[in-house]
Amino acid sequence: MCGIVGYTGYRQAQPILVGALKRLEYRGYDSAGIALGGEKISVYKDKGEVAHIEAGAPRFTGVWGIAHTRWATHGKPTKNNAHPFMDCNGKVALAHNGIIENYGRLKDDLMRRGHVFTSETDTETVVHLIEENYKGNLEEAARTVVKMLEGSYALVMMHVSEPGKVVAVRKESPLILGIGDGENFVASDVPALLDHTDRVISMQDGEVAVITQDGVTLTDVEGKPVDRGFQRITFTLDDAERGGYEHFMLKEIFEQPRALHDTLVGKLGEDAPYGIPIDGVRLIACGTSYHASLVGKYVIESIAKLPAQVEVASEYRYGAVSREHPFTVLISQSGETADTLAAAKEATRRGCYTVGITNILGSSITREVDETIYTRAGIEIGVAATKTYLTQLAALYLLAMRLGTGRTLRPDTARQMREGLRSLPQHVQRVLNNSEEIEKVAKETSKARDMFFIGRNLNYPVALEGALKMKEISYIHAEGYPAGELKHGPLALLSPEAPVIAIAVKDHTYEKMLSNIGEVSARGSPVVGICSEGDRETPKYVDYVLRVPDVPTIFSPVPVSVVLQLLAYYAARERGCPIDKPRNLAKSVTVE
Repeated sequence: MCGIVGYTGYRQAQPILVGALKRLEYRGYDSAGIALGGEKISVYKDKGEVAHIEAGAPRFTGVWGIAHTRWATHGKPTKNNAHPFMDCNGKVALAHNGIIENYGRLKDDLMRRGHVFTSETDTETVVHLIEENYKGNLEEAARTVVKMLEGSYALVMMHVSEPGKVVAVRKESPLILGIGDGENFVASDVPALLDHTDRVISMQDGEVAVITQDGVTLTDVEGKPVDRGFQRITFTLDDAERGGYEHFMLKEIFEQPRALHDTLVGKLGEDAPYGIPIDGVRLIACGTSYHASLVGKYVIESIAKLPAQVEVASEYRYGAVSREHPFTVLISQSGETADTLAAAKEATRRGCYTVGITNILGSSITREVDETIYTRAGIEIGVAATKTYLTQLAALYLLAMRLGTGRTLRPDTARQMREGLRSLPQHVQRVLNNSEEIEKVAKETSKARDMFFIGRNLNYPVALEGALKMKEISYIHAEGYPAGELKHGPLALLSPEAPVIAIAVKDHTYEKMLSNIGEVSARGSPVVGICSEGDRETPKYVDYVLRVPDVPTIFSPVPVSVVLQLLAYYAARERGCPIDKPRNLAKSVTVE
């Protein structure tokens, strides 16, 4: 995820562009750059935060330009890989948010035709394609080029021969147009523009925008005019960093459909099997990532038919060393978790093949493992992990499919899995659309001192994660259990003041789960049942019903987890807790 901004008008563009980048830095933070138009296009870019670019950039003169703050996807965070990019002749500048999936083939063809590349990025292919197809009209060149691209993109570009013009194109990556007086804007998100205008137009997929000082024109990719009026933004600058949401956590919960999409895009093709013998898998992580690993255990055993073990990272390197050398997966959102890094080094010392799953390109764990799978959740500010957890689940589904390729995973099953993964963002959106019902239940149960979360099979670790979310942001004491374990102790703690959150999706444990819910009800605890949309039985046994889309059982942890995130959020809000910064907790734990 990256941040883009463009400006054209009557004022000096550089301070406007830099100020807008600062408000987009939550979208990218490892490098940044600006391009200003005049007799020539002047570019300054470097690795580091926007403040570093602001301090180091010369004072350019120009009233039109583009800028970019990067969250690296292709290529490490370096000066050469920072945006904007220039063509071979220094006439075109371009910035991009997204992933060009067919960039390898495009780059090879361009290099054979004599183009010189200066970066490792997928984006640079686009600026050279614009160069080749420019015939005096930048928007026409853009329309031609985007038909060659596969993947997702928000593109902004400028040409020295067309002063005062910025062209923008969108497919699956956000772009908005800001309407000013004698000046106009384009950006990835509203916060970038609130210093200057409250009138915006949201671009849709396949649209091309031409932004000049005099106005904005919008067409489809074929050049047909699009007539869409502006909207007025009602939230203020004080809200801007949270995008109008009351808390970062809520914003990040609602960003999960996009985070899942971005994590999966380009990864749902057929993978080659691992070229090493694998007879077992070990997953190692801490906290929420540990709960994702527990789900991964069930998924890997189901799909790849490989035995899987899960260990807490802080315990792994102190355990006895076995003669086995399992395929070892280390999961860390930040890639800097001290216990997980230590476990990665220990796994390598033991001779294990290691795979890291992380959200941060170039983080420490990527240097300790044999292979890295990146999630694409974007920057997550709230301490309680939400979208990073869901994207870890997505990465584990992808890993399980690859582990099963060439062994146990039939082609028809693989196709069904890929279709199921593609549909997850829309299923999550359906849960989010029902957030008001979840809020009502949270208000009813938020006065509890204790809560219990129960689930079976795949959804037992989801119950653990739901309890963790509840305790860390609402300060309600919450515990997660396998539902069958209630009678081995926890039943003694049940009372009318201790709600039980029961996950009752329709799988092979469903009937047993209903029996467990009956045991709870008999002890007087109020029960919140989370069940599928078509389920008519569970509502007979519970006090409150929250429904999730009826997805294949193996994918049920994804929508159920979103319900539990919202339940915890609304309970914490009702109790007046500091949701984004819960006491005693930090986002990334870099000490043992």
